[in-house]
Amino acid sequence: MGLSLDLTKRYTYADYYTWLDNTRRELLHGLIRLMSPAPTPQHQKIIFKLSGELYHFIRKNKGKCEVFPAPFDVRLPKNGEKEDDKIDTVVQPDICIVCDPAKIDRRGCLGAPDFIAEVQSLSTSKYDLTQKFTLYEASGVREYWVVFPSEGVQVFLLQSNGKYDEGTMYENGKIPIHIFGGLEIDLEEIVA
Repeated sequence: MGLSLDLTKRYTYADYYTWLDNTRRELLHGLIRLMSPAPTPQHQKIIFKLSGELYHFIRKNKGKCEVFPAPFDVRLPKNGEKEDDKIDTVVQPDICIVCDPAKIDRRGCLGAPDFIAEVQSLSTSKYDLTQKFTLYEASGVREYWVVFPSEGVQVFLLQSNGKYDEGTMYENGKIPIHIFGGLEIDLEEIVA
């Protein structure tokens, strides 16, 4: 049974780190967002396949980036604040790629990953396209993928003005990974 927490109260990562139950949750600007206890098999297959493609590309090219599938804590500090009691946003993206080894510590990632992919479900679609979109943009995530299992992938790229472009929807064929020149993911291999 999960802890009894007040969902209207604001918390920090210092609080979050003490919650030692099996409930999956994120903090968004200090407020708790409970996550689904177990994603669908299709959701998990997509994460596995996409993570594998990314991992093999990085390994083959002797890259320094690392791929992390969920659950993996990504702490997104504001104004450079790195103390646990100042960080009020912790997310668990379905997949993230971190290219700066200094951002990885024993508890996950501190700072914006270079790439995040979120696989959509009925319960997460609105959240991923609004609140997480805004959060990832403001935090400086360079490439954000929103994967719709039966429709395709929408890719958003961070522009020089700090805002995402309007997004490109891929419904079939190959999708370029923009943070890596030369990598394309075959959409049918991922969602088949």
